[in-house]
Amino acid sequence: MAQSSTPRRFTFLLLNRFTMLPFAAALDALRLANKMAGTQLYDWRLIGAEGGFATCSNGSQIRLDGGFDDDVTLGRDDVVIVCGGDAITAQATRPVLAWLRRQARAGVTLGAVCTGAHVLAKAGLLDGRRATIHWENHDSFTETFPEVDLHRQVFVDDGARLTAGGGTSSIDMMLHVIGQAQGADLASQIADQMLHTTIRTGRDHQRLSIATRIGIRHPRLAAVVARIEANLENPVSPSRLAADAGMSTRQLERLFMRYLNRSPKRYYLEARLTRARQLLLNTDLPLIEIAIACGFSSSSHFSKCYRDRYGTSPYRERGVQKAGTVVALPGCSDTVLALAS
Repeated sequence: MAQSSTPRRFTFLLLNRFTMLPFAAALDALRLANKMAGTQLYDWRLIGAEGGFATCSNGSQIRLDGGFDDDVTLGRDDVVIVCGGDAITAQATRPVLAWLRRQARAGVTLGAVCTGAHVLAKAGLLDGRRATIHWENHDSFTETFPEVDLHRQVFVDDGARLTAGGGTSSIDMMLHVIGQAQGADLASQIADQMLHTTIRTGRDHQRLSIATRIGIRHPRLAAVVARIEANLENPVSPSRLAADAGMSTRQLERLFMRYLNRSPKRYYLEARLTRARQLLLNTDLPLIEIAIACGFSSSSHFSKCYRDRYGTSPYRERGVQKAGTVVALPGCSDTVLALAS
C-alpha cells in the first residue's frame, strides 16, 4: 500500500482526570506502527486547554506539548483524540468546546476514548452520528444526548468521528485506523507486539456476556437477568419474569438465592440503583427525572432506597462529587426493599 512521505499527525487532547490506559494504549499503537514499518508513519503531540501538565485519574501527571494558544494549524489529514475519564461533565468547558468546534470546521477527524465522547456530544459534534462510550456511562449519555446514535460496540467508526469505549478498546480502534491506511498485516504485527491476541472489530460488544459477568452458566437465569437489565425504567414483576421464563415464582426465587445470594426483588433494586448512581454522577438531570428513569414512583422513595444502599442521600452524593471528593461505596444493606409501587 502506498505511503505518504509526510507522517499523519495525531493530537491527543488530555482532559483533566483522563484515564491512563486508553490513552497510553492508543499512543503506543502509533509508536509500534512506526517501529514495525521501519519508517515514520505517524507523529503525535499532547495538548491541554492551557498547556503545562495534565493530571490523570490515577494522580499521575503528563507533560504536555502545548495548549490551545499554540500556533499549530490542524487540517483534514489530522486526527484529534479527546481523552476523557472521571468527572467528565466538568471537563466540557467553553474553551474546550469552542476549540473542538473550530477543528471540526477545519475538517479535522475527531475521535474520543473512554468518556471523551461526552465532550464531543456536548459540542454538538456527534449529532446524528453513530458513536460509543464506556458502558458505565451509556445510560447517562443516552439520557443527556438523545440525538446521538449510541452503540455498545468496542469502537465505532463514523467517518470523520471515531469513538472507543475505554480500557483496551482504544487498541482495537487504532489498529482499525492503521489497518485501513497501511494494511492488515501491519495491524496484526502491532497486535502481536502488544500481546493483543484478538483484534476486535466495530461489531464486537464491550461487555462480557451476562453469564460470565454474574459467574453462572444457567441459561434461564441469565435470560431473566438480561430482561431485568433491559427493563430498569419499567420494572417487570417477579411473577411475570418467572412465568415468561417458564418457571414458578418460587423456582425463580430459589435460583436467585442459590446463584446470586439475593432475591429477584433485591437484585432488581440493586440494578436500578446502580443505574441511578451512574445518572446521578454523570449527568445534571433533576433527581425526579433520574428516579423515573430508574423505575421509582417518587423522588422520596428513590432517596430512601438510595440512602439504604449507599449510606448517603442522592443530593449529598452529587454535591460531594461536584466538590471533587471521591466517594467510597458502602457495603450493601441487608434490608430487602420492595420494587417501586
